[in-house]
Amino acid sequence: MKSKIITTLLASIGLFAAAGAVQAQTQTAGDRVYVIDQRGEVVLSGTGLCWRTGFWTPAAAANDPAGCKCDKDLLPKEVCEPPMAKAAPAVGVKPAADKITVAADALFDFDKYTLRPEGKKKLDEVAAKAAAIKLEVIIAVGHTDRFGSDAYNLKLSDRRAAAVKTYLVSKGVNANKIYTEGKGKRNPVTKPDQCPGKAPTKKVIECLQPDRRVDIELIGTK
Repeated sequence: MKSKIITTLLASIGLFAAAGAVQAQTQTAGDRVYVIDQRGEVVLSGTGLCWRTGFWTPAAAANDPAGCKCDKDLLPKEVCEPPMAKAAPAVGVKPAADKITVAADALFDFDKYTLRPEGKKKLDEVAAKAAAIKLEVIIAVGHTDRFGSDAYNLKLSDRRAAAVKTYLVSKGVNANKIYTEGKGKRNPVTKPDQCPGKAPTKKVIECLQPDRRVDIELIGTK
């Protein structure tokens, strides 16, 4: 699991830029969430792990032809091990993918990664949802607004995601089922001209609030 997380982070922060030809293939691969070479095959690392694109999530991998080959341990069992044709269908078992976006004004203060009391209440709801399903994985992805350097915001988003994981573990969620990642300021929700201003004034900070967020996705079965 640790090796796969490292692989994802390397792909997502652009260290794969040296492989320009392969990257070009990825951009024309439609909905694929793994890097595809000119033969249409998934590109493997030196240790045999599949290279993921920045659009990878367990939910998306479940719909990729190579998902079971590359990430079988993260996907619901019924996806990679479908029942025999003559077997009776399971009763009352339905896939459940519940994506929750938690605003950072509830979780964190501006430029902070310490959870606020309001944020803990939001995460209590997430923990309750996780307990109500047969949990496969929780993905917590931190984001920041545009103020600050790329390196600073990447660390801040990592710490926000880690703070969410620490709290969920304290509420009984299995730490091995929580995947965290920081995206920094690379994926803003606001449009480029929506919040004009080069200084972090109160007005601009409030306008950029949607960018300061943590996306939490729960994957499991009911």
